[in-house]
Amino acid sequence: MSATEEGTTNYRKRFEGKIPTDHFRHSQGLWLSSIGIGTYLGDHDPATDELYCEAIIRSVELGGNVIDSAINYRFQRSERSIGAALKKLADKGIGRQELVVATKGGFLPFDGTPPKDIRAYFHESFVKPGIASFSDVVAGCHCMTPSYLLNQLDSSLKNMGIECIDIYYVHNPETQFAEVDRSEFSNRLLKAFEALEGASSAGKIRMYGTATWNGYRNDAEAKDYLSLSDVVSLARKAGGENHHFKVIQLPLNLAMHEALTKRNQEVGGEKLSTLEAAQRLGISVMCSASILQGQLARNLPPAISEVFAELQTDAQRSLQFVRSAPGVTTALVGMKQLAHVEENLKVAQVPPVPWDQYAKLFKAN
Repeated sequence: MSATEEGTTNYRKRFEGKIPTDHFRHSQGLWLSSIGIGTYLGDHDPATDELYCEAIIRSVELGGNVIDSAINYRFQRSERSIGAALKKLADKGIGRQELVVATKGGFLPFDGTPPKDIRAYFHESFVKPGIASFSDVVAGCHCMTPSYLLNQLDSSLKNMGIECIDIYYVHNPETQFAEVDRSEFSNRLLKAFEALEGASSAGKIRMYGTATWNGYRNDAEAKDYLSLSDVVSLARKAGGENHHFKVIQLPLNLAMHEALTKRNQEVGGEKLSTLEAAQRLGISVMCSASILQGQLARNLPPAISEVFAELQTDAQRSLQFVRSAPGVTTALVGMKQLAHVEENLKVAQVPPVPWDQYAKLFKAN
């Protein structure tokens, strides 16, 4: 069971007359909310587990049907909080088919708490069962071999108590450039994609993508730059024209707006921004760090308030900047406090800013 067109359509209908229709975006056969909840930060303790569980439930109740995580977030505890929330939501009559669940694999996760001996933990958890070797690990923290990713995928499914993950990302693949050249990187990413195509055929994931930090934002000359066209070409090699590489995740916010403003991608001989390139290639874009871990939730310049005058707080204005950018499907924001969920989801109650108004922000700068 996964998110479905019918299920997400029914979810959208729950908010007819309450939320402007353009809060929901139709992408890859699903209706996704323009604001989604992230689960990155927080202590690894039961109290934070419960905070995230309740925050996820409230986000869904207020119109956010996108839930984002990674197996390494809070040592697997964030995924487990999602699993707990999904069960409670089902009890409230909100089914799995209505919700878009995304997670990531690539970084080494611990299990609940940090181990006393990391090397011994890795040996017992991965080397001894034949899942990965020490030589597979790059920069002491990253692995994307097929056997490792498939193991992580299965662990994520178990953590969340679900049969299928809607979006599964290779997490920060550009980390590999710390130790391998571009040719070897492409070979490794191709093998990862082949494994994920197999997982899609097996019904374990609905689609896959890459969640990055620097890769798609950097200049083309940078060592860890990623060409979206090249990545999509690898997906075509792995899965043919009907491949399941459908989504990318990258930062976009008022301080990190390269995805919108930097023409560092080339598609068909034309220089485009990452957002433009994704649209051209049929790839959905999920934006992380929308309020930059709270740094953009206060003390914004007056020009921002003028452009986003219909909103009351700087956190809301920062979210509006991201969700209003052309080509963005969902602005992700980490939330574990109910007050923050209530504040941030109020943005869903106003339409995204049209381009003629949005463009004033750049003229002001």
